[in-house]
Amino acid sequence: MTGTVVIALERFLPDAHQIADALGADVAVYGPDAFREAFAGYSRIVALISAGIAVRGIAPLLVDKWRDPAVVVVSPDLRYAIPIVGGHHGGNDLARELGMLGIEPVITTATERYGRESVEGLAVRRGYDIVNRDSTRAVNAAILDGDVPLYAIMGPGIVVAGPGVSFLARKGVYTVGVGCRKGVSAEDVTVAIEAALREAGILPDEVLVYATTAKKRGEAGLIQGISDLGGNLVFLDDDTINALEVKTPSRASLIGLVGVAEPAALAVSKHKDLVFAKQAYGSVTVAIAR
Repeated sequence: MTGTVVIALERFLPDAHQIADALGADVAVYGPDAFREAFAGYSRIVALISAGIAVRGIAPLLVDKWRDPAVVVVSPDLRYAIPIVGGHHGGNDLARELGMLGIEPVITTATERYGRESVEGLAVRRGYDIVNRDSTRAVNAAILDGDVPLYAIMGPGIVVAGPGVSFLARKGVYTVGVGCRKGVSAEDVTVAIEAALREAGILPDEVLVYATTAKKRGEAGLIQGISDLGGNLVFLDDDTINALEVKTPSRASLIGLVGVAEPAALAVSKHKDLVFAKQAYGSVTVAIAR
């Protein structure tokens, strides 16, 4: 199975195979379950059918723009390629790829139409992931109104930013939530995290970011420990942490939080899937999400 599929009515299958050959894609005949099956198995969908059929087919399946596959409708005469889902998440690029067949991409995302680069586009071009994904709407809107500054911090550092600032970090699959007792040492932090990653079968290079509560901003050992691991540490406010439901009881209720390690890991994760429940390693607790 490839990452791309071309869905077409039976009468358009010859053209569908032409498109699939150019993209290295699979072909599926349109039917009642075609889009449901494609959403489950592919990250990019080319729909060689009318836009109306495509919209009705995918509407009940849409969950989250960060997880939904990119969907591009190609007009039956092979003249236009129109991203209808996930323009900033692979749809625009897929439409442009179809240009090799003489199909004109119709790009409707505002930043591209005005010749500006979106946060998502910048992240892809530089090989980063966006940690606080809810920020992109405000930042992309600001990009349309004028120049938005880009700050690059390459060494160890702490960034305190509001919800309208996008935070980009090296690519990674997993997020690690960390809690600790007051006065924890950097060595305790690194030993605990390394142990948790080993138990979970996860390599350090697969970690997107580490996260904890903003109440730990003064913990020098925690900050140094994450720095020693070569990671990025994100501090989360109380509202962000308390918005998550956690199943494991936590003493963090004493400081007004539902937890630290588990909700912190979930808050900055891509799929909100806890893959390693909170474990205590001495004075440090660690949880991992995906």
